[in-house]
Amino acid sequence: MIERDIANLVAIFCDVDDFCKQFEAEWQKILVEQGEQLIGSKRKKNRRSELSLSEAITITIMFHKTGYRTFKDYYTRFVASILKTYFPKMLSYSRFVNLMKTCLFPLFVFSQGCLGECIGISFVDSTILTVCHPRRIHSHRVFKKIAKRGKTSTGWFYGFKLHLIINDLGKILAYMLTPGNVDDRIPVPELSTDIIGKLFGDKGYISQELFLKLYERCLHIITRLKRNMKNKLMSLVDKILLRSRGIIESVNNKLKSCCQIEHHRHRSPWNFLIYLVSGIVAYAYDPYKPSVQLTKKEKENLTRWIDSQNIVQISF
Repeated sequence: MIERDIANLVAIFCDVDDFCKQFEAEWQKILVEQGEQLIGSKRKKNRRSELSLSEAITITIMFHKTGYRTFKDYYTRFVASILKTYFPKMLSYSRFVNLMKTCLFPLFVFSQGCLGECIGISFVDSTILTVCHPRRIHSHRVFKKIAKRGKTSTGWFYGFKLHLIINDLGKILAYMLTPGNVDDRIPVPELSTDIIGKLFGDKGYISQELFLKLYERCLHIITRLKRNMKNKLMSLVDKILLRSRGIIESVNNKLKSCCQIEHHRHRSPWNFLIYLVSGIVAYAYDPYKPSVQLTKKEKENLTRWIDSQNIVQISF
């Protein structure tokens, strides 16, 4: 178990360190230019941490790969003891928690490079991220101004919604965080800016306005029909892929259960965002992502359709 974690640590650190070498140079130029504009104003002198940015980001991402339920146990029992030789300039737990805030923007930029590639077949869905139990909504203070009440088929909740678009290989193509009261159809046009081909969703994405808006960008959204809707002809390939839409439910479940992007122990909105983005990055390094499993006949029909549409070549 520890050997596997060390192998993941080395792979993640190499990618993060290569990214930080380019990012910090450009980021420092922007900060210097902004600082020169503040003539006559008092500047706050920030003490530079002995722990590098790439090391801090790697430690944050590795939390989602080790299986620890709390970050404090992970840092004190795993990082401070087992990984001490890999991070000789280790900080105390309280100091590292304060340092994590500075990792949010670089971590978000790095996550954009971990996204998958659109191959013409995509799935869209949203999952709720509760921040407290419904009975504690009135006494909740951490996300009081940004979290909202929402309702799903399972009932009311208080928190946010994570909107995802994935491909048939289980790789995340785009993600967006919204308050819990936002309709699932609203973020789709912005979320699917770089998506082409066909987009499969559940009944919550039924909207003629949304369909026309996406169709103008050569993106065809396909959903199941409600009982009171007229039946429309659908190709065999669309039926096959629509039946495989449950793959995105497996991705949502893996993000919550394995990467632990949802829990009620947050004490700061900053930490909530860091855990969310780092969890998505950790999922990108998972070698066992859920994928669409098709029979031989279904693969032949799908390959024939892709060749006729001239979208891309897919190898199964």
